[in-house]
Amino acid sequence: MSSRVVVALRIKAPPVRVFEAFTREIALWWRPNSLFAFTPRSPGVMAFEDVEGARRLVERLASGKVFEVGKVRVWEPGQRLVVGWRQATFAPEMDTEVEVRFEAVEDGTRVTVEHRGWDSVPSAHVARHTFPDSLFLRRHGEWWRDLLDGLALAAADRQPGTTGEGQA
Repeated sequence: MSSRVVVALRIKAPPVRVFEAFTREIALWWRPNSLFAFTPRSPGVMAFEDVEGARRLVERLASGKVFEVGKVRVWEPGQRLVVGWRQATFAPEMDTEVEVRFEAVEDGTRVTVEHRGWDSVPSAHVARHTFPDSLFLRRHGEWWRDLLDGLALAAADRQPGTTGEGQA
């Protein structure tokens, strides 16, 4: 089995802006999906936060509890972000990670998401919903694509001359 999902999308905004939208504004564009929830109590509100000098991705639940999705492993504004990724039901050895690359292209940024490490999660695990490998990876890729569509709207909305800030 290929243990990764790769999805890419062009966004009409510069890389630094798209990175900012991905990290600082994740709560605005992240769309919960019951099929790929982090905890049984999801959905919560996603956020990147600094704790004692270390960055992490968390889901803040309505109950006030905070679930750590993963620690940030690479933080290169406008270029690259790598974060650990886990669900509450993952055993310690189940380690997936998400790498997001921000590449300047004509008229904006190509955002590429690679979610890898799914071979560390057994196919019978609840996170995989007993889907065959190819179906699981396809569905997970579709979910990431939907998320990137939301990111594109959030990033473009704040560009000067659009409906966001900077409009005259």
